[in-house]
Amino acid sequence: MKKALKDMTNEQLWRLFPIILTEHKKCWKNRYRREERKITRIIGGENIDRISHIGSTAVKGLYAKPTIDILLEIKKQIDLDTLILKMEKAQYISIPQPNNPPPHQSFYKGYTPKGFKGQVFHVHVRFSGDHDELYFRDYLKKHPDTANAYAALKQALKSKFEQDRDGYTLAKSDFIKKATKKAKQAYKDKYKPKKDRKKT
Repeated sequence: MKKALKDMTNEQLWRLFPIILTEHKKCWKNRYRREERKITRIIGGENIDRISHIGSTAVKGLYAKPTIDILLEIKKQIDLDTLILKMEKAQYISIPQPNNPPPHQSFYKGYTPKGFKGQVFHVHVRFSGDHDELYFRDYLKKHPDTANAYAALKQALKSKFEQDRDGYTLAKSDFIKKATKKAKQAYKDKYKPKKDRKKT
């Protein structure tokens, strides 16, 4: 009998769900859009400040893990327990993220005790804000040389960290931070909520 995912160690999960990289697929854009509409129906558009396709699958031509990452910025008045219940009914796994920004929550879909099943989605839940992922995504879209360097880095790291997701993520962090810093200098307050923007 297979263990439930919640009963597995990180090492067991990493063996079951290794790092996979693939060429960019046109279908990711449409799959994101369908999932965006589904999530909006599930929790109600009135509870969402912004929903965005982030990560490498959002950048045309970029090698990526075939995981569609979604940044879901919710309004602060939403009841988190209700949000979790609704997303779990939609076949998402609820994963608390104590080290992430509030409300310290994410949702995953496409993982089973037997391995990947169907399209994998990660929904990163945040309150409305100035989130780095949006700047990094936009910078890769506008700077193919940086996107190509990022793809090469990921391919080099895959063989070393194929069954160590934490190690893989950590090994990319310096590159991401440097590119994000350049993006914020270039795009200024692009994603800051209007009330927080500096007057010029």
